[in-house]
Amino acid sequence: MPLFRNAQFEISIAKASGLPAPRGPEIAFAGRSNAGKSSAINTLANHTRLAFVSKTPGRTQLINFFRLQNGAVLVDLPGYGYAEVPEAVRRQWQHLLEDYLTRRPNLVGLVLIMDSRHPLKELDRTMIGWFAPSGRPIHVLLTKSDKLTRSEAAATLAAVRKELEPLGGHVTVQLFSSLKKTGVEDVEKVVGGWLAGLAEEASDM
Repeated sequence: MPLFRNAQFEISIAKASGLPAPRGPEIAFAGRSNAGKSSAINTLANHTRLAFVSKTPGRTQLINFFRLQNGAVLVDLPGYGYAEVPEAVRRQWQHLLEDYLTRRPNLVGLVLIMDSRHPLKELDRTMIGWFAPSGRPIHVLLTKSDKLTRSEAAATLAAVRKELEPLGGHVTVQLFSSLKKTGVEDVEKVVGGWLAGLAEEASDM
């Protein structure tokens, strides 16, 4: 069965103090507001409304936990970077995101969502800066790739890979389209590899 199929909602939290006790490996999904994160999660899970797709960027203010069939957890982080959100709310989100990404002990990897037409904005680099020092893997999804020509998509993919190359092999990049449902198997292969690596480590202990 596909990795993200039949994911089940478990809990939403608004503050770091509300985080549930670690239970199973967690894969975080993060991205700028309106980058297509909720659509990507719904496409991966083959579910139309697992993650709420808002017409108004900045609406998702919670960390949402979805339990996968294999016991791992898909963690949907609040979208960041929406200008019209009040400053106090923005600071609260930033604290919540940073706290989760830098301190969560069972977080095994980050799937970072970027609109392929506007990749690597300042806040995307901030997210990478928080998480990369942990040495855990980051997989970048360049969403809405259907809105680019084939040559534009290839050029964007190459440019993002080149900029992130100094971070080493634990950072990977791919094109993705929720509309065309392209790139799903690639995401499953990458994240499945993270989980398989954990299982191997556990068996060697």
